[in-house]
Amino acid sequence: MKVSEAMTAQVATAGPADSVQKVAGIMLSIETGAVPIVEDDKVVGLITDRDIVLQVVAKGGALTTPASDVMSGDVQTCKEDDNLADAAAQMAHHQIRRLVVANDAGKLVGILSLGDIAVDYGAKVVGKTLEEISTDNDA
Repeated sequence: MKVSEAMTAQVATAGPADSVQKVAGIMLSIETGAVPIVEDDKVVGLITDRDIVLQVVAKGGALTTPASDVMSGDVQTCKEDDNLADAAAQMAHHQIRRLVVANDAGKLVGILSLGDIAVDYGAKVVGKTLEEISTDNDA
């Protein structure tokens, strides 16, 4: 099965200068926990609800803080025609729950989450991937 068959293709994005409050509003409106940050049609970061809580709310920061100050800049990606099992292995290796999906030109075409894999690929793969994500590699 290919990534394109399981990914979420309708993805809302924000820009690096958008406030974390705007990003949180996007999350609320589409019921997601992650928003890609896009500049010039390229993904430059990813901001999660957890990023907002830990880096802004917990530190008493301003809701006007730009997304670029909070986002993760090292975004793991895969291609829409990649094998779903390979994408799941990539998630496990990097201990992440989402991959940004790009086309050959590097343009955002979707997001692949563990939930997407669970629905379309099976709980067994998700369980194994989640187990590997949760493993403490520093021990």
